[in-house]
Amino acid sequence: MTDRRPTAIALPDALRSPRLVLRPLRPDDAEAIFAAIDESREHLAAWMTWVDAHRIVDDTRDWCARVAANWLIRSELMLGMFDAETGRFLGGTGLHVHDWDRRLFEVGYWIRASEQGKGYVTEAVARQIDFAFDDLDARRLELTCDARNERSRLVAVRCGFVYEGRLRNGFAAPDDAVADALVFALTPGDVSARRSG
Repeated sequence: MTDRRPTAIALPDALRSPRLVLRPLRPDDAEAIFAAIDESREHLAAWMTWVDAHRIVDDTRDWCARVAANWLIRSELMLGMFDAETGRFLGGTGLHVHDWDRRLFEVGYWIRASEQGKGYVTEAVARQIDFAFDDLDARRLELTCDARNERSRLVAVRCGFVYEGRLRNGFAAPDDAVADALVFALTPGDVSARRSG
């Protein structure tokens, strides 16, 4: 990548994996996203601080518009997770941009309650690892989760992230508690070793 202006970086219309299409969100996705959030409030509220901001469809429609704008200016690369066969919205994922110049990113995700345990999040994160290192020339891809979130920790392990440590009181939980955060990361050397091994 020679042009260092984020808005000049060419991004694909979608990322595909065997069962998923990961694509930027649009305002017309709002009803499907709201339905997934509404179905999953109890499940998500334990880990996600943003759930209460989606009380009606128009809240989600506004959020989708802001996510789309952030994609255009490359400040965040949020994606919807869609079933490749049916088009059903399964959850959200994407890359938080920490530093474009240094190519530092963090992957995040959530899945609707009815789709837990099917491997979709692991598949989505694995596809974004390839995207980050092959297309965006990432120097570091981080994954941070609440230490109490065993499912999230297992995504990091299954995707080959290297455990770097535990940040005591490093995670602001939605219930106003402060919890420990687990930090995992991948660097280009980790990805090369994973692919050759």
